[in-house]
Amino acid sequence: MRHRQKTKRLNRNRAHLDAMLRNMVTSIILYEKVKTTKSKAELAKSVVEKLITKAKKQPLPVAMRTLNGYLMDENASKKLTRELLERYKDRQSGYLRVTPLGFRAGDSAPMVQIELV
Repeated sequence: MRHRQKTKRLNRNRAHLDAMLRNMVTSIILYEKVKTTKSKAELAKSVVEKLITKAKKQPLPVAMRTLNGYLMDENASKKLTRELLERYKDRQSGYLRVTPLGFRAGDSAPMVQIELV
């Protein structure tokens, strides 16, 4: 039973889930769109939106330390602070768009494209 559990685990242990999310969030920031399953996109979307909001509210050196602590690539944190914060300075939330793509051929998993708006 999942009483009082806040997030989905996607049949992975905690270390695998954290590594997968950090890698996916880094890819979303670097490449601005990623094709993945719907359940993974839902988890990644909340993480990316929280990171962007934190980076907007914190002073730049503090934001860089926070982002470098989570993201897998230093270029992703540089891109977020230099380019994406300028793009989203007037936007309060809703930084990502999830577009359904259909179903994967092998196991019929629902596929989506998650991209920065």
